[in-house]
Amino acid sequence: MHRLMSVSLAFAMMASLGCIRPEGAKKTLSGQELYAACASCHGETGAGNASIAAPNIAGLPAWYVEAQLAKYRSGVRGYHPEDHEGLRMRPMSRQMMDEAEVKAVSAYVATLQAVKAAPSIQGGDATAGAGQYAVCQACHGDKGQGLEATKGPPLAGQYDWYLVSQLKKFKGGLRGTHPLDTTGAQMRPMATMLADEQAMKNVVAHIATFSR
Repeated sequence: MHRLMSVSLAFAMMASLGCIRPEGAKKTLSGQELYAACASCHGETGAGNASIAAPNIAGLPAWYVEAQLAKYRSGVRGYHPEDHEGLRMRPMSRQMMDEAEVKAVSAYVATLQAVKAAPSIQGGDATAGAGQYAVCQACHGDKGQGLEATKGPPLAGQYDWYLVSQLKKFKGGLRGTHPLDTTGAQMRPMATMLADEQAMKNVVAHIATFSR
């Protein structure tokens, strides 16, 4: 319990630091300037940091990053009291002063060189996961490349632990239950189709076979 409280306090401190604007800064900062606060968790290259549950965001399309920042800023995502990572992101998203800055940092993230995260979860069956992924490809693409038309983000190259954690959040109601989260609401029933953690590992193991 003490360790959990310490970690939560550390997250809160990092989030609060990210919300401090440089003294005398111009009204609209560049995407690169704004990303300096994001780098404390996601790294300068956007590759993420497993030790603090920060996902790989390098090269994610601007439309997806912009949409998620909008969700965090409005409280549509990161509102559940058990979504610790989401709660950490909410104040970070509010470092942007307006929509122009949201667009700027989203565009900058999209320019970062995409990297494929190395697998870390053991016990997944990629062959079994291939069949389970069939329902995912309508929104995320046949190779996990993501589809803007369906607002389904790229999955290829993302950390396997992060994908499993998000599936658990959708299935458990930590994500996708806000009345205004229309895309999250579409994802929830997909997650509930996975019977257990093993099924989640299987589909994520299949996603790990895709090239970023």
